[in-house]
Parts: sequence; structure tokens; C-alpha cells
Amino acid sequence: MWNLLQIELFKISKRPRTYIAFIAIAAIVFIFQFAFKADGQSYMDLMLQSVKDDFTFERVKAINGYFMCYIILNTLLIQVPILVALVAADSISGEANMGTLRLMLSKPISRSQIIIVKFIAATIFTLLLLVWMAITALFLSMFIFGVDDMLIFRVKGDESQILQITKDDVMWRYFAAFGYATVALTVIAALALLLSIFAQNSIGPIIATVCIVIVCTIISNINVPIIDNNVKPFLFTSYLVGWKGFFYIATTEDGEPIKGSLENWSAIRNSLFILIGHIVGLVTLSILIFKRKDILS
Repeated sequence: MWNLLQIELFKISKRPRTYIAFIAIAAIVFIFQFAFKADGQSYMDLMLQSVKDDFTFERVKAINGYFMCYIILNTLLIQVPILVALVAADSISGEANMGTLRLMLSKPISRSQIIIVKFIAATIFTLLLLVWMAITALFLSMFIFGVDDMLIFRVKGDESQILQITKDDVMWRYFAAFGYATVALTVIAALALLLSIFAQNSIGPIIATVCIVIVCTIISNINVPIIDNNVKPFLFTSYLVGWKGFFYIATTEDGEPIKGSLENWSAIRNSLFILIGHIVGLVTLSILIFKRKDILS
């Protein structure tokens, strides 16, 4: 299986669309960094205008590498599912389109192994994408803007909150957030792999994956009781932004932040279990369907 995985990773490395994802991430990150370097003060003044009389944190220090990465992730992690789909949705359909699927199945390799290897390869691609995001969005931002305490702007219920996390309590949160994001985006890879089984070219599965993510995201953001109780808990998109929970720090009764704490670890843990359940379910379904599929190309 290791040789098969190496071959699959080699195939991914030879596809031009693989590098489109890395270029797109770098371009978006650089745009944000340039904009905040040029006029980030205006953004901070806008965000802090409601608390400028009682909030003493210096606005210049607020625009630092930690804050920049958080802002970038809020934008990028909405777009990255599309980039993951570009590669994962090509897993089986790309082989069918090139006419190599039947040749592959003529080898002494089970269909289950093929699906598992292609899923692992898609997961590795997703992980590399997030490592690249960490390098450009986090470490490069730290180099450009420096580091200091981190501000988090949050809407909780009908109230707007500003959380301050000390700089020595931030980095582990980013490692945890990127780990969570890896699991969340792996769900997208598993979904795209499943859809690729039904197609003879990659365009259909890519578009279908993106459409499913968009529709489910819209449903996840609709605040209607019947949907909140009966639909949202079963949608993976309801848990994609759960990485933010690592930056919601618990506070004392006096409102003082508790260093190293999380406001709701149980919610984060449950979200991870649900996402992993989606992954297992989608990959298992892919194996079952692929085993019964008639390969004509």
C-alpha cells in the first residue's frame, strides 16, 4: 500500500491544479498583509470605536502577527474547501477520464485499498495546504507585524465582546486550531472523493462538492428553531468554524481572562467527534459504492 500511496502522491504533484491552491492562499494572505500594513489603523479604529473610552489596549500593538493570522483564517477557511475539492474530487473521476481506472483495477489491489490510499493522499494534500497557510498567514505575519497580546472580536448573543489573550498564551491555540481545521477540511476531502466515484470527469464532482458546501453553510447560518433543532446538528458545515473555540478564553466572575483556559472545551471535543464520524461514514460509503461499481473506462 505504501508504494500505491507514493504513486498517488506523485500523480497529485504533477497536476497543475494542485499548485493553484497554494498560489491562491499565498495571494489572499499577501493582500491582507499589505492592506493592514498600509492602513490597518483605520480597521482597528472602526472595531474599537464603541469601547475607545474604557479599553486601554494600544491600537498599534493590536495589529500584530497573531491578530493578522486570526483575521486571515476567518476568510481563508471559508474558501479552502473549494481548493481541497480541486484535488480530492479528481481522485476516481480523473482516473476514469484518463482511461486508467480499469488498468489500475487489473492489478492485485483491492478496491478498498484504492479508496483508502486516495483518501490518505487527499488528506496529506489538505494537511500540506494548512501547513502552507500556517507558514504564510501565521509565521510570515509574525515576522512582518511582530507579536503582542491578541484581541478577539466576538459577537455573543446580542452583545459584542473583545477578548484579550496574552502573547504567551496564543501559540498553542493556533496549533490546536490548525489541527481542528485539518479534521474539518478532511470531511470535504472525503465528500469530494465519494462524489468522484459517480463521474467520468472531475468538473462534476468539484462543482457538486462546492454546491453542497455552500448550501449546507447557508442552512447552518439560518436561525430558525426547526432547523436549529432538527437539521443543523447533522450538517458538517455547522462544525467547520469550531476552531474559533480555541480562542474563546474563559473568564472569572469579575471578567478577568483565565490564562490557558477554554470557554467551552466540551463543545469543541463534541464537534471533533462529529466531524470524525462524518469522515468515517463518507469513506466507508465510498468503499461500499466503489466495490459495487461497474468500471467501463
